[in-house]
Formats: sequence, structure tokens, C-alpha cells
Amino acid sequence: MAIALIVLAGLLMLPVLGVLVGSFGESDGTWNHIRETVLTEYLLHTLGLLMIVGVLTAGIGTGAAWIVSTLNFPGRKLLEWLLVLPIASPAYIIAYVYTDLLEFAGPVQTSLRHLTGWGANDYWFPEIRSLQGAGIVLASVLYPYVYLITRSAFLNQSQTRFHAARSLGASPFRAFWSVALPSARAAIIAGVALALMETAADFGVSDYFGITTFSTGIYRAWYGMGDPVSSLRLAGCLLFLVAAILVIERVSRANQGGNAIARDVTVRRMTPGPFSQFICFLACALPVLIGFVIPVGTLAILAFGEGFQAGVSEFLRSVSNSLTLSVIISILTLGISLFLAYAQRGRTRNDLSRFSGAATRLATLGYALPGTLLAVGLLLPLIALDKSISRLAQDFLGVNPGLVLTGSIATLIYACTIRFLTVSYNTVEPAVNAIPRAVDEAARTLGSRLSRIVYEIHLPGLKPALYSAALLVFIDTMRELPATLLLRPFNFETLATRVYRLASDERLSEASISALALVLIGLIPVILINKVSRSS
Repeated sequence: MAIALIVLAGLLMLPVLGVLVGSFGESDGTWNHIRETVLTEYLLHTLGLLMIVGVLTAGIGTGAAWIVSTLNFPGRKLLEWLLVLPIASPAYIIAYVYTDLLEFAGPVQTSLRHLTGWGANDYWFPEIRSLQGAGIVLASVLYPYVYLITRSAFLNQSQTRFHAARSLGASPFRAFWSVALPSARAAIIAGVALALMETAADFGVSDYFGITTFSTGIYRAWYGMGDPVSSLRLAGCLLFLVAAILVIERVSRANQGGNAIARDVTVRRMTPGPFSQFICFLACALPVLIGFVIPVGTLAILAFGEGFQAGVSEFLRSVSNSLTLSVIISILTLGISLFLAYAQRGRTRNDLSRFSGAATRLATLGYALPGTLLAVGLLLPLIALDKSISRLAQDFLGVNPGLVLTGSIATLIYACTIRFLTVSYNTVEPAVNAIPRAVDEAARTLGSRLSRIVYEIHLPGLKPALYSAALLVFIDTMRELPATLLLRPFNFETLATRVYRLASDERLSEASISALALVLIGLIPVILINKVSRSS
């Protein structure tokens, strides 16, 4: 079992090994050109984007979580649920919508010129296609990571110290800043780290806005400049950046003391004055309006206008491809997750077992790896394997099978399985570990074999976790853009790549129905997660 785990971890870590080994290859001079001209720009833009998103998600997510957790105001219960909805919208779709709304020829600026009589040079309007615009768009859909985790922390932490500070004369803001915020620091850091990893992995927003980041640079070096080595070296830089985020997050959380949890203390929400209630409502409603209502409403108008009249057959083909891909990857990740979870459950205390524990942790790091990094990390070793298969087939069978792996959806399935295995494993593993070992021992004393125990006793109890894991992976696969864009075979289009292609050609009306479908599909796990969160 331990050896199988180590082999599996090696297969799942192949993209990282591909990046590290491939980075030492010989470049044709393109790398020197990149290093002298745009490498600093890639670094500064990526760091700038991370900084903007980090500050905005921390501010919006923490502020909203504190308001709905501790204050009473009209609409609080509804907004507590609505604040999660923006996470259902892929960031690149929000970028397409806001560009269409806010560009010079869009309805906002056109209406402004019509109402005021201004000409093009008579006013200043913020440029949406900018580093700041990209940061705001990403933050508008990523802040729920911070909101969800921090709200849970605020609700679970003991309120004794906060109320003690208030009784000593501290204002609500001072008590929040001095007492509640430090206690929730670990939760805030965890949420911001997730948002930053999603930002580092972003391709769609940066590419559409023309922001030169490591993610877009990897794509351009491979396809635009035709230099895989330069692409792998840029992927190595991005890998280092993601590793730094993970290390900082782990160190910061390790330095945070445990929070006092007092479930016997009922949450006592304060009721502010009428004006403060209005400010609270506005502060919580604006993120929902910007991150969900406006973009989804715009897509719905476009879809029910021109969207249904354009390319229905292509849309249905994209739906079919997306469904096929998502179902295959959901099944694969579920199978691997169950294997890993049971391997960990049956661990014994020996040296090989310690290796298997480390192998499991490595195998489930995929979600931290950006799609572009996974793609280029897999392509070189799999292209070499494809050539070997082709050569062997010609030598022994006299046929040329072509590119068996990289010319089909096999490589894309491989990459998405690596990326989304973490999502599945983190859902399945706690459910497997929750099964009492006494149940297994009782069944074995009655002569039942392990396979029968798993099939007849374990699986019925695991169904909720398995369904949740499959659903989350299914939806993440439907929305995946960079890996699909880089690894899809010829003439294979998913909903995500269809939206990207049409929006890049400024055909948002045609893309609207596919974009709306992706958003509505993304709502399913959000509703389920929110339901579980509220009930707990």
C-alpha cells in the first residue's frame, strides 16, 4: 500500500518535476530576451495584483463577516447568504461583462456623454483594462473565501473578551480592532491565502485586460514564442511564488494562538442607530451588487436577447464536451481520494508509513498549482512519452498511432485530476476517518471481508461526502480555463474556452449564454455550502 502511494504521488507530482527539470534545458535565446525586457514586468505586475487582491479581499471579507456576525440591521439574514454568491462567478466572465459596460463605447460612458453633452476629451473615466481594474474584478469574486472562513471564526470565538472591552468603555470599532480581529487573524490569513493562490493562477482576467503576469507569460512563451524552456522557467518562477504564499500562510497560522471557543455563550448582536444600520446594509449590499447582481443581470439580458440566436449547435457541443470531461474527472478524483483516504486510515507506525503520509500530502497539493503551470509541466514529459510510444508502435507493429496522449483529451484529464484531487480528498477524507473502527472489527468477527465491509457498511454512510466531492470537482472542471486552453486537442471546445474565444473577439452577446450557464452551474455548490454553514 505504501509503495503504491509513493508511486501515485510521483505521478501526481509529475508537473512540478517537469517544471524543475525542464527549466534547466537549453533555450534558443528567447529566455535572455524575456529576462532583459519583460521578466521584471511579469514579477511587478503579479506582485501588484496579489497586493491589490489581498488588501481588498481582507477588507471586504473581514468587514462583511464582522457586520453580519455581530450587528442587527434590516436585511442581515438575506445578505448573510447573498454575500457568498459572487464566488459562483468565474472571474474572467466578470471581466468580460464589466469591460463591455465600462469601455468608451459601452452603455455607461455613452449615457454619460449623452446626458452631459461632453466629448471624448472633456472628462476622465477610470480605465477598467488596467492592473487596478484587474485587481478589483478578481477581489469582487474572491472575497467570499475570506468572508466564509472569517464569519465562522467570529461566530465560534468567545465573546467574553469583546464584551469585557465594551464594558470598560471601548467603542465597538476599538473593541473589534483590539480584541476580535487579532483572535480571527488565522482565519483571515487562511482566506486571503486562498484568494492569493487563485489570483496567482488567474489567466483569463490578466490576458483579457492585457496585464503581463507570470500566468500570461507562460502561455505567450510557449505558443507565441515557441520556446518551451522559457515557458518552463517562467512556470518555475510562478511555482516559487505559490510556494512562498503557502509558507507564509503556514508560518503565520502557526504563530497564532488558539482562539477561545465558547459555545455556551449565545451570540449577542448589537443594534446600531438608523443611519448606522443603513451604512451596514450598504457595506454588505455593494459587494453582492458588484460581484454578482450587475454582471449576472447583464449576462441574462444579453442571453435572452441575442445569445439564444447565435451558435446553438456549437453551444450544445461545448456543453457535451464539458459534461463528458467533468464526469470523467469527477469519477477519477473520487476513486483516487477513496484510495488515499483508506490508505491513511489503515496506516501503521513504521518508516514506510511515514513516507506514505508525506506522499499523500504531496499528492494533494495540486489545487495550489496554477493551471498554466500544470499544463506546461506535463506537456514536455508526455510529448517525450508520446514519441516513444509512436516509435515502438512503428518498430513492432508497423503503424504510427500519432500523439496518443497529447493529441487527445488524456493529458487534459490528467492535469485536471491533479488540480482538483485536493478538493475531492479534503471532502472524502474526514468522512472516511469518522467511521468508527469498532464497526470494522465487529464485521470482521462475523466473517466479512474488507471489500464487503466497504461496499455494504462504509459506502452508504459515505454517500453525502462522495456526492459533495463529485459535485465540487464537476463544477470546478466545468469552469477551468488555462489548463483546458493549453491542453485541449484540436477542435475540442468546452463552455469555458468558448466564452474565452468569443469574448476575446468582442462577441460577448454570443458568449453570454455559455457564460450564464457557467455562473448558474457554479451556484449549486455555493447554495449547498451555505446551507451546511447556516445549519451548523
